Amino acid sequence: MEEKNCKYLHKPPVILFSIFLVFFILLALYFKFVGPIPLSINSTVTTKTDLFTAVGEGKVTATPDIAKVNLGISVNRSTVKEAQNEANSTINKISDDIKKLGVGEKDIKTTIYNLSPSYDWSSGKQKITGYQITINLEVKVRDFDKINSVIDTATADGANLVGGLQFTLEEEKLKELQGEAREEAVREAKEKAESLAGAAGIKLGRIVNVQENLATPWEARPLMALEKATGDEEPTAIEPGEQEIKVNITLSYEVK
Repeated sequence: MEEKNCKYLHKPPVILFSIFLVFFILLALYFKFVGPIPLSINSTVTTKTDLFTAVGEGKVTATPDIAKVNLGISVNRSTVKEAQNEANSTINKISDDIKKLGVGEKDIKTTIYNLSPSYDWSSGKQKITGYQITINLEVKVRDFDKINSVIDTATADGANLVGGLQFTLEEEKLKELQGEAREEAVREAKEKAESLAGAAGIKLGRIVNVQENLATPWEARPLMALEKATGDEEPTAIEPGEQEIKVNITLSYEVK
């Protein structure tokens, strides 16, 4: 009788172990095929999209203090050596002669040096007939009285590409004037926003976005092919005039 009672006493732990084992197996299968047990979290995201925008413009008038001009030579010869010799000789003479006019070496920069073959397709096949070389110098002229002389000297020396004439300012001076125009544009945008919002009965909040657009006052003219100077031409007449530096500012306000 005691032996029978002992058997019954050992059964409950075995049953509990079996229950836990089945539970963990089912739990493992759930995670494998279904995924983690979802948790319920309450959250609210609010995005404020009501914005009031106003645009202001600032303008400053300035007289340029630098002129940039591109002076180049393009030749086509039967061999690479012939093309290089002629182009290099011409561009070196141009550089030397404009230095004699007072243009500093630091203000003369080579921006293009391109050598490529010329082809003839008239026979239906590609045939190299020669080689074309193009060399271009960007020249800064700080004394405007010498602009005409620089261009005329270059063309007399054999330059057949002239253009890209651009009047601009020294970088520090340009940044200073842009800053003045920017302040004026912001001031105008704020005044306009307050006036319009007041008239419409809108209460403005903080500024949440600022956009700026800088207008480029000095646009370069493209390179132009020229005939070789004969010495009978009238001197080139170039005047820088005055230019406006413009800055447009867009302010975006929150609406309360």
